Amino acid sequence: MLDKLQAIENRYEQLGSELLDPAINYQRAGEVNKERVDLEPLITKAREYRQAMKSLDEAKALIETENDAELVALAKADVEDLTPKIELLEKEIKGLLVPKDPRDDKNVIVEVRAGAGGDEAAIFAADLFRMYTRYAEDKRWKTEIMSENAIGVGGYKEVIFEVKGKGVFSKLKYESGVHRVQRVPATESQGRIHTSTATVTVLAEVDDVEIDIPESDITIEVYRSSGAGGQNVQKNSTAVRLYHKPTGMIVTCQDERSQLQNKLRALSILRARLYEIEEQKRRAELEANRRSQVGSGDRSEKIRTYNYPQNRVTDHRIGYSSYNLPGVMDGSIDQFIEELSTQDEADKLAASGIDDE
Repeated sequence: MLDKLQAIENRYEQLGSELLDPAINYQRAGEVNKERVDLEPLITKAREYRQAMKSLDEAKALIETENDAELVALAKADVEDLTPKIELLEKEIKGLLVPKDPRDDKNVIVEVRAGAGGDEAAIFAADLFRMYTRYAEDKRWKTEIMSENAIGVGGYKEVIFEVKGKGVFSKLKYESGVHRVQRVPATESQGRIHTSTATVTVLAEVDDVEIDIPESDITIEVYRSSGAGGQNVQKNSTAVRLYHKPTGMIVTCQDERSQLQNKLRALSILRARLYEIEEQKRRAELEANRRSQVGSGDRSEKIRTYNYPQNRVTDHRIGYSSYNLPGVMDGSIDQFIEELSTQDEADKLAASGIDDE
């Protein structure tokens, strides 16, 4: 770890020297400054760690060589204070050495779809949508529905919504997968427990420059948005359906007032989906020899079960359970996200070899 820290500190100093070069152009200066600012938290901790290690060595040497009992006692007190401080600094530095996901600060598009279980699955999809919007409210994030396919019993066959805020993807990325519910449906007269599922997909929002979609790859259809009837039915064709020829992917949007707005929304969703496909390919290549326990993105895997009779929510990836199901469904999912994040960091540390040093 010390070798890695020294190499990073050398890089930090090199960047500082480059910034002072009068020949540096504006664009390069911005790139260099950003890299240097990103390294600053690690450099600060590394220097604090090095100073603490030096003080510890001096205190231990004093204990071995000093005859003055009072000085020895002070040195021993220093050792007691410095040891836990150094352990904490080591943990913090290892966390900072883990490569950061470049998408962590991105806004996200969340897609929730009813799976097996008919109307009950659609109601569960609506419950999950509510859970995420409540969680977002608690974080002071902004949510907005992009597309929805509601059914009459208060559920969703599909709902797609955007979440904007600081570090949204870093938190919600662990929610992708199959969620399972076990409970007695309101329509069940015999009191039997049913099992239903819903799938959640969390996509990092993508800038136009990151994914280029040639117009020749897309077929665009417009149609009238469905409404409740009467005066609310739109007379103009504002709804948009995009068909992406290379992948066969279809995206529909009808919630905006204009055709242009719906087209832009649909393109945003398509762009995020295509970027996620490319990211999955890249991760598969990088982690061919290591299957991560957390955040694998395997949509067929049941990642979490919401068991109403037992008032229990279990995340199967980490074997963690909460016995406060009403609180979880009201948006209190931080405990799961924190545990998943910790496990993810531990896996990345193990893969990088930092934790063995």
